[in-house]
Amino acid sequence: FTSLRISNLNHHVKTHSDEKHHVCHLCLKAFNTATILHNHLNTHTGTRPYKCGDCDMAFVTSGELSRHKRYKHTLEKPFKCSVCKYSCVEASKMKRHTRSHTGERPYACDLCSYASKDAYKLKRHMRTHSGEKPYECYVCQAKFSQNGTMKIHMLQKHGENVPKYQCPHCSTFISRKSDLGTHLRNLHSYMAVAIKCSYCEAAFHERYAFIQHKKTHRNEKRLKCDQCSYAC
Repeated sequence: FTSLRISNLNHHVKTHSDEKHHVCHLCLKAFNTATILHNHLNTHTGTRPYKCGDCDMAFVTSGELSRHKRYKHTLEKPFKCSVCKYSCVEASKMKRHTRSHTGERPYACDLCSYASKDAYKLKRHMRTHSGEKPYECYVCQAKFSQNGTMKIHMLQKHGENVPKYQCPHCSTFISRKSDLGTHLRNLHSYMAVAIKCSYCEAAFHERYAFIQHKKTHRNEKRLKCDQCSYAC
């Protein structure tokens, strides 16, 4: 990291510190800087303050906005490989690409000899040990360990019935463009009056964020017997 301003450098150095003084009052997660905490709070409230000047999209962080503009509008690829002609939009992708030259595989499985250059590939591999199947077909509810396997299933089993429009904010697929607009208005539009959670102090300006938050309370046992340890 380099900067012409000492204040920017000081701010960047804090991201490497182990001291996390900035605590989220909703989930108690701690962060190195106030800026990162502010961005995190936006994920709770559903607020997207960073709006694209070229389209109607809006984002939680300035980094997400910059990434969007490079992918969709400027097509700029500022990160260039010093070994080959590869270039990309994000620094994290360049870091992964560089490992294809060095052979480095820093993400190792604790249960077998598997190692990967990508954290997400190790996470996907771990499902072979846990049996976890997080991807669910929204047509027949069949479950899969990998997203790619689910997509192949949908094409082979459901063919023309597969919805074509994917929501840019969540994993929902919708068959008609007009229905996608309704979905965006109902679940992802900003609401001036926040919805308050009935189980905790959290409040949300986006209905989708509120629905996702409610799932965190699904397995809670809030009703406790005052005579014994039973809860339900």
